[in-house]
Amino acid sequence: MSLNLYNTLTRRVEAFVPADPAAPTLYLCGPTVYNYVHIGNARGPVVFGVLAALLRRRHRTLRYARNITDVDDKINAAARELGVPIAAITDRYAAAYREDMAMLGVAGDFAPGIEPAATAHIPQMIAMIERLVADGHAYAAEGHVLFAVSSFAGYGKLSRRDPEEMLAGARVDVAPYKRDPGDFVLWKPSTDDLPGWDSPWGRGRPGWHIECSAMAAAHLGETIDIHAGGVDLQFPHHENEVAQSECAHGGRVFARWWLHNGMLNFGGAKMSKSVGNIERVHDLVRAHPPEALRYALLSAHYRQPLEWSDGLIEQSVRTLDRLYGTLRDLADVAAESSIPASIEAALDDDLNTPAALAEVARIAAEARKAGDPADRAALKSQLLGAGLALGLLQQAPAAWFARGTSNEDDARIQALVDARAAAKQARDFARADAIRQQLADEGILLEDTPQGVRWKRA
Repeated sequence: MSLNLYNTLTRRVEAFVPADPAAPTLYLCGPTVYNYVHIGNARGPVVFGVLAALLRRRHRTLRYARNITDVDDKINAAARELGVPIAAITDRYAAAYREDMAMLGVAGDFAPGIEPAATAHIPQMIAMIERLVADGHAYAAEGHVLFAVSSFAGYGKLSRRDPEEMLAGARVDVAPYKRDPGDFVLWKPSTDDLPGWDSPWGRGRPGWHIECSAMAAAHLGETIDIHAGGVDLQFPHHENEVAQSECAHGGRVFARWWLHNGMLNFGGAKMSKSVGNIERVHDLVRAHPPEALRYALLSAHYRQPLEWSDGLIEQSVRTLDRLYGTLRDLADVAAESSIPASIEAALDDDLNTPAALAEVARIAAEARKAGDPADRAALKSQLLGAGLALGLLQQAPAAWFARGTSNEDDARIQALVDARAAAKQARDFARADAIRQQLADEGILLEDTPQGVRWKRA
């Protein structure tokens, strides 16, 4: 099987061949930890986690890094507002981020093995900036150090826009110490009330863009195989990473593949903290089954926008109800997970998760119709394996259907279901109908199956 990925840099789908076949490298831009992240921020970790798991199945090892930005002006503002050190903010929200991602299934083979924090890599950032200054790609001015965009002929090759067009469309802080309005900050001075580190240019802190370049080089090398992130980061963040990394490393390619996931739309507009139309992962995983949120995030191709809504979540819950119902009906069948070739083929096609989910539905439909014991076992194995590749269907069906309930409540509902069955057998249809209505009023749905009456919560 050959993994084919759409490379933003070349604008075409290419066969992925890592520089080191035994150990490909993957870098994902992580969060700035000053608050809870919104569900749009989870799309990259979920989708590219599926890619990480696929690469781990194909290669001896995977070096997968996702950074934590723990020094930033937004973090500084939050710390100042509360009167606490920045670590009090970043430690809290980094821990919340990890917990929320794990609830969405970004764990195990789907999770990064390396999680560098920006504040732990200040010396590497300073060293990189010093190389850029020495080679004429950066300059110091009024306590700042700025990258000279005009020094890099390839600037704009990732986003495919010329510098003049990018400058017109970007929010550029035109400061008097800049030689060119498009030059971007690598280092900036810190006053006594702000976090700062000693440097050749005085006490200060890094700019945002230099952080990822320094951390990627420290953990994955000067050239990495795959760099992933949201399409909103393509310019200026990723464009600036390319410029500073390639200039600091003697022109060596920074990333061989660039993968960008589309944005989530909510209420007809791009989900954004600045707009205020966001839904936080921390709240969603406590209000809905986290697996349904994961399913929803995988339901559209990663490069396309995804319209987020309560209806999408509800549809995902209903779909998983049906899939777990199929596994419940196969409870008497012994089977081990085996990832079907059709699932691998869908993921090999530029991480086509919608096609993979359609294949899951097809396998489940065949399993529901199968009567031969050997066919039922094979299809259950495929269904579990398909879920394994996507991070779905790995809990017991009973646990899925019992979500948010107590054992006592389950026993009470089962007693009502049994009482209804007894009433029907005694031809007391009025009593049976009354119980069914009581259960319906509580949101309990009854299903007639060959194994008897089953119930589930709506």
